[in-house]
Amino acid sequence: MRTAERDYYKVLQVDPEADGDVVDAAYRALAARFRPESDLTGVHEIRLAELNRAHAVLSDPGRRRTYDIERSVRFGVPDSEQTVPLDVETPELIGAHAAGGLGARLMTANGDAPLGSTIVDFGRYAGMTLREIAAEDVDYLRWLTRHSSGIRFRGEIQRMLRDDL
Repeated sequence: MRTAERDYYKVLQVDPEADGDVVDAAYRALAARFRPESDLTGVHEIRLAELNRAHAVLSDPGRRRTYDIERSVRFGVPDSEQTVPLDVETPELIGAHAAGGLGARLMTANGDAPLGSTIVDFGRYAGMTLREIAAEDVDYLRWLTRHSSGIRFRGEIQRMLRDDL
């Protein structure tokens, strides 16, 4: 069973409101403390990989915005009135499998999930919807339907690819 992904803001020890420069400075300071070559246990290598993942997402404005939306679903938003602007028509982000943190979907006002609206939460396309990935790399989606990490997306990807033919 997969363990829950840690909050990237906690990994980098920064406030969610922190400026990009603060995120970069925190990453540099923490990364300097974890040298894999000087650690025989392998803990530093794991910790550094976690720092790298967190920094890659939080230092990119688009990926950070998407992560903030997913984070509000996964970890809960402290203020229930808080809204996060999205670049699509009146959608609402809900957790497809909120308890397990297995991705999220953009929902329209009538409650329908547009095909391909699931947001991938891992790999090189983390933070992108299946539809965005299809526009960029349809072969990756075909591979994903055969790989164990893509089982949860298999049906949606197959319907999306079939409908696009």
